[in-house]
Amino acid sequence: MGRKRAGDRVVERVDTGLAELVPSADRPGSWTLLLDGAPQSHVDLSDPTHLEFEYVRRLAAALDLIAPPGEPLRVLHLGGGALTLPRYVSATRPGSTQRVSEVDGALVELVRRVLPWPADARLRVRVQDARAVLTSTRDASYDVVVADVFAGARTPAHLTSVEYAAEVARVLRPAGWLLANLADGPPLRYARSQVATVRSVLPQACLVGDAGVLRGRRYGNLVLIAGRTTPPVPGLTRRAAGDWFPGRVVADDELDRFAGGAAVVRDADATGSDPPPPGLFSVRR
Repeated sequence: MGRKRAGDRVVERVDTGLAELVPSADRPGSWTLLLDGAPQSHVDLSDPTHLEFEYVRRLAAALDLIAPPGEPLRVLHLGGGALTLPRYVSATRPGSTQRVSEVDGALVELVRRVLPWPADARLRVRVQDARAVLTSTRDASYDVVVADVFAGARTPAHLTSVEYAAEVARVLRPAGWLLANLADGPPLRYARSQVATVRSVLPQACLVGDAGVLRGRRYGNLVLIAGRTTPPVPGLTRRAAGDWFPGRVVADDELDRFAGGAAVVRDADATGSDPPPPGLFSVRR
């Protein structure tokens, strides 16, 4: 379908819905990507280390802390959006090898055209389903898998099961990490089940988020960090407490209580994540 412009705003129909690229009114060079009205990404073309969304800052904090500063990493991004975190990794860990999986080819072309990322032979973007990418990836290929996949503001069912988590664990190196964005609201059934499911294959984990979201008071984003070694909880706690919107870290016994005996999800009974409440994003349109 056709493309239209309203001022500098770019509106275009892509494979998964209506995409909007909205320029920031107070930060030149910054743009927000929305899909069907739901914010998906924010990028600053002049400063890729500026991260507007709080959950992205928490993912970035984990990326900063899991290896010595500046050390290149091999990172697989499941979900591309406007490539906020790939740009961040390229800026903070030069020489990193990154692969981005994004199922929406029209969205990739829109971002490439309007918000181009710097040329980097080590950064590859592939139009492919996230689960299919995992299936075709060799064992122990990556230091980090970042999972941030949404369709219609929900994580697809086939990316919520223990079979999916086992594929993530397989492609991670022994000291590797899964960093996952979990969006949920009261009573946090989805988040609790995901903690239980992921920990069944990557048992060392912690959860970072806003206290109100963690207590099931409102809808929001939680970042799950899971691997086979102890996560950097002290550093994550400092970063979360010092954020523009302070958060907290849930680990160890408290994380056991958070999961609360939730059942491990399997492909046969998997469902997508709960959708956000109606009207949640309307003020951002």
